Amino acid sequence: MTVKAFVEGRPAPVELDVFAPVGSVLPPNSADGLPFVAALANNDVVSLAAPLVASARVCGLTAATREGWHVMFRSFALLLSAAARRALPPGVRLRVRHSLRCGIFASLRDSEDGPERPATDSEAAAVEREMRAMAEEDLPITEETCGYEEAVARFAAEGRHDEVGLLSHRNEPVVVLVRCGSFATLRQGPCAPRAGLLGAFSLFAHDGGLVLQIPSREDPWRPAPFVPEPELVRIHRDHARWGDLAGVRCAADLNEAVAQNRIGDVVEMSEALHDREFAKLAARIAERKPTPRLILIAGPSSAGKTTSCRRLAIHLRVLGLRPVQISTDDYFVPEAEDPIGPDGKPDYEDIRAVDVPALRSDMAALLRGETVRRRTFDFVAHHPVWPGDSLRLGADGVVMVEGIHALNPTVSEGIPREATFKIYLSALPQLGIDDASILSSTDNRLVRRIVRDRQFRGRCARETLAMWGSVRRGEEKWIFPWQSEADTHFNSSLDYELSVLRPFAAPLLAEVKPSDPEYAAARRLLAVLRNFHSIPATSVPGDSILREYIGGSLLRY
Repeated sequence: MTVKAFVEGRPAPVELDVFAPVGSVLPPNSADGLPFVAALANNDVVSLAAPLVASARVCGLTAATREGWHVMFRSFALLLSAAARRALPPGVRLRVRHSLRCGIFASLRDSEDGPERPATDSEAAAVEREMRAMAEEDLPITEETCGYEEAVARFAAEGRHDEVGLLSHRNEPVVVLVRCGSFATLRQGPCAPRAGLLGAFSLFAHDGGLVLQIPSREDPWRPAPFVPEPELVRIHRDHARWGDLAGVRCAADLNEAVAQNRIGDVVEMSEALHDREFAKLAARIAERKPTPRLILIAGPSSAGKTTSCRRLAIHLRVLGLRPVQISTDDYFVPEAEDPIGPDGKPDYEDIRAVDVPALRSDMAALLRGETVRRRTFDFVAHHPVWPGDSLRLGADGVVMVEGIHALNPTVSEGIPREATFKIYLSALPQLGIDDASILSSTDNRLVRRIVRDRQFRGRCARETLAMWGSVRRGEEKWIFPWQSEADTHFNSSLDYELSVLRPFAAPLLAEVKPSDPEYAAARRLLAVLRNFHSIPATSVPGDSILREYIGGSLLRY
């Protein structure tokens, strides 16, 4: 029995025996010399060793492609985990904690259930040597299957409670593992075929953990330069302490809380942590002298800017300030004036999509004590609307402006820096899937946006996924460069949120079909969501940031 592979760039299909590996129809490298690390088969990301069981359109993936870079990130995390298991003393455990800008931050602990402790330079050097040795040896990275009971027994014998915990909430008879050397972990997606493709990295001890810098999509040949982000480190360190107290450090812990009907405690603690941080932030603003008149809140798409602005405003009112709130989204230009991106489509991330002169004029008028007409934007009709009411700053009043461009100096031009307080908002997921796998902050925000776009903007998941590349380019150009301007960073992620979003997002992602170019991203997100038990939306408080996406908020938007 044979199948046909319709390979990108070849005029005629290639006929193969059924179960032939996908990689057999691809050359080792792309036209630009980059090695193929995985492939698309009917728009699904598969390893090069994946068997072709049906005729398929096939396209090679390199580290310069979006999905290929995800494969490389996953592979570097695997190599780091495998090298740490070889290089560190028995009992010392490495946990991949979170992503960095083109990098990975990992922590160490001296036992499976022990607290995290600082990594030393000598430990970093030992792990780096082992990673380089494994890359030079060009160890194969393979997928293997085993029975459920065998997988549980294997991980239990190794003291891998993170993997045992994940499996305890699954019941598939066959478990797929990914292996590099003697280290194996549950497969979370395709990896590169061999460690020799992972030689471009740098590893060092920093801020109590290990930092692994890997190449960017734009320059896949060498590790990206390290950019210190002390606020990011502070956020993650604070959360690590909270996770230890709550006993929720990975997906298995969260699933166990659901199974034991303790999820209400996790929800309450997560929301109380958020509320405490809003209170601390409001006090910091109110105590600054002179009191800032303009509070600017920015962050990437679906970071929770609107709800955060409302929640912070409540705490400011408790302290005697009287906020007036404005969203830059309400100042979008009419559809006919939208800037056009390089793909020929409207670029809503470009600052020119916002009527900045009108926004600045209204801000200045409010700060002078004048009355301005409230402006909103109709996202269905794509034009601004003036509902008829007005805004005015009273005694002890402050103007709060939230939106993706709020920290751009163009927005606050002419306003003294000492009169402003700038907040950069992120959605940084803290829970690992297991010790070797994490959820990226970008994918976390993408799941949020898919749910919100269907709930409030009438977009299907395929449309949101199709826009996401433009959104990400806009963030790199218009948002991330200004985060250093912020007086503080705030993390809007909630440990339990993917469990709430799963029943909303999974059916939407299932609507994306193999014929759609967005299928690969939809499959990746579905694979992530399957690691989390569902939680009913009724568990979510009415003022939670999650209500911005699932609806039912008690806050007025």
